[in-house]
Amino acid sequence: MAKVGVFFGTDTGNTRRIAKDITTALGSIAAKPVNVRNATVDDLLAYDTLILGVPTYGEGQLPGLSTGNATTSWEEFLPTLAGQDFSGKKVAIYGLGNQKSYPTEFVDAMFYLYEQFEQCGATLIGAWDTDGYNFKASKAVVDDRFVGLALDQENQKDLTPARLEAWLATLAPAWD
Repeated sequence: MAKVGVFFGTDTGNTRRIAKDITTALGSIAAKPVNVRNATVDDLLAYDTLILGVPTYGEGQLPGLSTGNATTSWEEFLPTLAGQDFSGKKVAIYGLGNQKSYPTEFVDAMFYLYEQFEQCGATLIGAWDTDGYNFKASKAVVDDRFVGLALDQENQKDLTPARLEAWLATLAPAWD
């Protein structure tokens, strides 16, 4: 079995494309990425290391039915984690947002995953520097760093490959 489980929520496909880029970069240590609408809690618990992707919708919301998604997503999946034990699991989060259109809630959705997995006892890894971004506020900034990799495919798409490569390098000790 692969060492790293990659799960994402998306309706438009941008977060899925990043998940595929991650699994390509990691090679055989990563499982095929899975949309959370097709996952169970047991699917996540099967891995010691998880990489989770989430876009931020509208004004800082998780993707899901209430935001107009065609199918369920993180909004519906996160409540199923309540009371689950992720002790001993390492969780890294990447999030997509738009700094120009939503500068006061840039990548906020990452925080909701961070908060839920922290409550479930997971070890959160992959905090990312806020340098190089132009936003006003984000719930996803904790102790002056993003809780995971922040990506802006609308305004800084050209920076994504280098950011992703550098972030994955920081995570490598989790699966070595």
